[in-house]
Amino acid sequence: MNTYQIATIPGDGIGKEVIPESLKVLDIVAVKCGFQLKYKNYDYSCEYFKEYGKMMPEDGLDRLRDSDGIFLGAVGYPGVPDHVSLWGLLIPIRRNFQQYVNLRPVRLLNGIESPLKNPGGIDFYIVRENNEGEYSSIGGRLNDGSPDELVVQETIFTRKGVDRVMKYAFELASKRRKKLTSATKSNGIMHTMPYWDERFKEMGEKFPKVSTDQFHIDILAANFVQKPDNFDVVVASNLFGDILSDLGPAVVGGMGIAPGSNINPEKEFPSMFEPVHGSAPDIAGKKIANPIACIWTASMMLDHLGEKEGSNLIMNAIEETISNGNVLTKDLGGNSNTEEVTNAIIEKIKKL
Repeated sequence: MNTYQIATIPGDGIGKEVIPESLKVLDIVAVKCGFQLKYKNYDYSCEYFKEYGKMMPEDGLDRLRDSDGIFLGAVGYPGVPDHVSLWGLLIPIRRNFQQYVNLRPVRLLNGIESPLKNPGGIDFYIVRENNEGEYSSIGGRLNDGSPDELVVQETIFTRKGVDRVMKYAFELASKRRKKLTSATKSNGIMHTMPYWDERFKEMGEKFPKVSTDQFHIDILAANFVQKPDNFDVVVASNLFGDILSDLGPAVVGGMGIAPGSNINPEKEFPSMFEPVHGSAPDIAGKKIANPIACIWTASMMLDHLGEKEGSNLIMNAIEETISNGNVLTKDLGGNSNTEEVTNAIIEKIKKL
């Protein structure tokens, strides 16, 4: 029996509600599919920051290092600036553990109504570069508070960083419908994006069976709305990928069903799995948060660990629950609470 050590970080807000519900699902699947999950909980969060002045202890990363996977709910809390939670917890985990692929599926599940009039069969992945790019700490301010105040923010693209995320995207496309789209803005950003285009073209020569195209980010965003069923895999820089991977879920039902993962493909370090939705402090504590994004994220974690049967079992149960239409949270047009949706998914798992 395979045993996996999972570090759980519920975080803030609804993270503390959806992580426990997702663990219920994981435990049922583990028993049914014949593997074992052992959890160790960590209280890294904005509440931890308010008490200790930092998002995690000094040895916080070392405590996570030997895990097979990190399962994070959400971070964010009123009174704690977003850049504090991002640079104090999420980015250190992503970068120290070389989680250079942020992978987010965009899929219109049966039973969910898209806000688009004619959405078609939407089913694609966004592969976002997750360690460098526009999200750099290099830069600063000069002449603060004066009329000559100056702010500089550097963007960092390396050949290693660009090539490895593109290679992952090409390999993923090779296993799917063999189509890869690159997000660029080389008409306006004169150094980094032409370099991105050059590396995309060169990497494409190694994957002759994968058809490629590229769009400037502005028209690509428009096509996400007008023709979302045209895409298979989309690869993008850190900033562009961040924006697109919020727009994508918006056209297939919203953030409440949007999963995500931060992948170290070589498995040299643990990967981190987190739903896209954030801590949602406006509904925290009301027990109405949609757990589907987090449960789908749990499915992605099992797939990464090699437990594909368990991963597929969760997805089949989610889809059967949604297609039924009787047990839905308010963001999907129903009146069920967090626990009721989870229990419905668990019942489906038991019957599958």
